[in-house]
Amino acid sequence: MKCFYYFKDKSRVNGQSSAPNLKYQSKSYTSEAENVIQSSSSAPSPRGLSELYEEKAQNLRVFKFSELKQATSNFNRLLMIGAGGFGCVYKGTIKPVDEKGEPFVVAIKKLNRDGNQGHKEWVTEVKFLGVVDHPNLVKLIGYCAVDGERGIQRLLVYEYMLNKSLEDHLFNMSLPTLSWDQRLQIVLGAAQGLAYLHEESEVQVIYRDFKSSNVLLDKDFKAKLSDFGLAREGPVDGKTHVSTGVVGTYGYAAPDYIETGHLTSKSDVWSFGIVLYEILTGRRSVERERPRSEQKLLDWVKQYPADSRKFGVIMDLRLENQYSLSKAREVAKLADRCLVKSPKDRPKMSQVVESLKQIVRLPADECPPAKDFEGIEDEPKEEKAIKQTGVSESAKRRMEHLAKISENVDGVNRRRFMIMQGAKVI
Repeated sequence: MKCFYYFKDKSRVNGQSSAPNLKYQSKSYTSEAENVIQSSSSAPSPRGLSELYEEKAQNLRVFKFSELKQATSNFNRLLMIGAGGFGCVYKGTIKPVDEKGEPFVVAIKKLNRDGNQGHKEWVTEVKFLGVVDHPNLVKLIGYCAVDGERGIQRLLVYEYMLNKSLEDHLFNMSLPTLSWDQRLQIVLGAAQGLAYLHEESEVQVIYRDFKSSNVLLDKDFKAKLSDFGLAREGPVDGKTHVSTGVVGTYGYAAPDYIETGHLTSKSDVWSFGIVLYEILTGRRSVERERPRSEQKLLDWVKQYPADSRKFGVIMDLRLENQYSLSKAREVAKLADRCLVKSPKDRPKMSQVVESLKQIVRLPADECPPAKDFEGIEDEPKEEKAIKQTGVSESAKRRMEHLAKISENVDGVNRRRFMIMQGAKVI
């Protein structure tokens, strides 16, 4: 795999008309991916990323900086729709490539101009999004790369995603709550995107930063994976993993990857399991403001296994009990399979996709909502004994009568009074 080399010929600085060239290398900008693949592989794959990029790069549109400056009203802060360590994302309007037809809305990511790492991620994103193509991956329309007297300018132009991200809708209380069916369709779409990267693309891609903020939603709430700056080409020549420095987002990275630096597609599967629990609970993977026992999502949900009667306790209150409890249990079980300690025992993403499709097809159940199950395990043993042994009809009537009387008894807890009186009539 070879890295991009930018504008060695000054004549290309202000008027680049083709995609970044993969035939040259620059020591200062050689990517980590290149170092690893070269050291772990004696020969490139028959159809490596470089070859595929050279074949498909002409599909990317090359923008002038002035075009994107105009498209965003000089990068007006009022048009800013996102920000992060990479820089800022703006909503912009551009003309069709042939300048015929109506202008259309795009998202324009403008990289900070303060370091080599941002450039590496920009290069990686152009490489991968220039090659992959799937309905559940965000489409890269083009880019702008200019080296001028005022420094480098690196920008990416994507299709515009009207409904922000999965993270926004799960955790931003000012946005409408995603329904249960929407959540299932979103994670199914995200799973299909990952399955394509792992198993269907001509070059295997390990996403390496799967999280709810990187799952964008279009106007129809269809999920599309975005931000490929940390993506890596998978192992080649029979290798089982790619050895790499650990990067990603705390709370989503697989523990085996953190401990060993061994990156595989199963690292993405772990991250997917975390997001499955986020859509169930409406909680982030890590929330420091909660009590210590609830700060880490996985530690908290382990207290309420999928098959337990108290499972409903973990469900997102914003769903207002409008969900299928049986389907929620199946989603939790799938998440648990994705989160097993041994990577080889985790399912492939294609298997995850099939499991989610089966869950979606399950008939809606008629189970009581989650709130009806809360506290069941904490019932006093005396009351459980009463229910198990049964009572005569006359005894039931006397218990109901005594229950009414108990409402006027001062200083005695109603629940305990019913239990004590019930014991007398057995």
